Amino acid sequence: MASENALGFLRAAERAAPAVVLIAGPQEFLREYVLDLLRERAARDGFGLRSFQIAGADGFGAAVAELEGADLFAPRRFVVGRVMRAYRERASDGDEASESPGGRAGRAGGEAALGAALERLSASVRAALLYERDTMPAKLKRVVEKVGLTINCPRPFDNQLGQYAELFARRLGLRLAPDAIDVLVGRHGADLSGIANALARAAIHAEKGGRIDRSALGEAAGRRTPEPFELAESIARGRGAEAVAIFDRAVASGRDPIELLGVEIIPTMRRMLAAASLLEQRKNAAEVAHVLGLPPSSPLVTRAIDGARRFGAMRLFAAHRRACQLDAGFKNGTLREREAAIGGLLLELGA
Repeated sequence: MASENALGFLRAAERAAPAVVLIAGPQEFLREYVLDLLRERAARDGFGLRSFQIAGADGFGAAVAELEGADLFAPRRFVVGRVMRAYRERASDGDEASESPGGRAGRAGGEAALGAALERLSASVRAALLYERDTMPAKLKRVVEKVGLTINCPRPFDNQLGQYAELFARRLGLRLAPDAIDVLVGRHGADLSGIANALARAAIHAEKGGRIDRSALGEAAGRRTPEPFELAESIARGRGAEAVAIFDRAVASGRDPIELLGVEIIPTMRRMLAAASLLEQRKNAAEVAHVLGLPPSSPLVTRAIDGARRFGAMRLFAAHRRACQLDAGFKNGTLREREAAIGGLLLELGA
């Protein structure tokens, strides 16, 4: 067949399941999500699950035996092999010439035997192999592409987050309103597991085939830990009191005020200041996104432009300078009362 990324595979979720799938990539949640979807399809088609961890001295032996053997009690089997990161790293450190199961030669021999078993797989068996690494073994990848599908799970780009949210909702039998997508992306950013969990919670009270809107996802409230990007969104919208409340909750939940200032507040102000300077030069949104190094559809770009138009370059310049002075004062020990100083900065900007 071919090679796909996770987004393309999820878009075609209703097509016939391939006989063999090889999964790898840096995005851990996507790897597990794709594997879970394959398990669901196999169960729906009447395949019994056989799961193996490739981690010990036996290597791929048990998985190969399961692929080539027969089972009177489960004539249709879905064999899942999880190649643990520790196994791959330990094997990579082994002697090149070592024939032990833990050495490179032993591992390569196991992968060769596995590839041969996958090429002669019977119609009553499906297989999925998940590598807990960023890349796939080249030789095994070529074998799988002959008989099945390889799926790469990269970190998502900003302009893909809304697409992932819609696909997660579709699997739950739901549709997403545009404002719900904005809320999910704004709250969770590139945290795909956070987006999926929020949708799963909303699905509890939703009807099958129903539509999820902003209200179904709940508002930011003091009873929970603030989600990523909530503070930045409140700052950009000029909601000083709300920003202070979110900041206070974050500190109460264990976040360091200096970290919040340096990681969330100052970068947000910097993006808004850059956008304001460009808008004064009559640059459009695409040019602002290019300078910020972000896709035009990124929520960070939208937030920066909204804040730039709301505050203006002069006001943002003064607020950014004061924020940097606070950061320097906290770090060199000349300023105390961190929460009060940062809260005053947020209230002043939102006034």
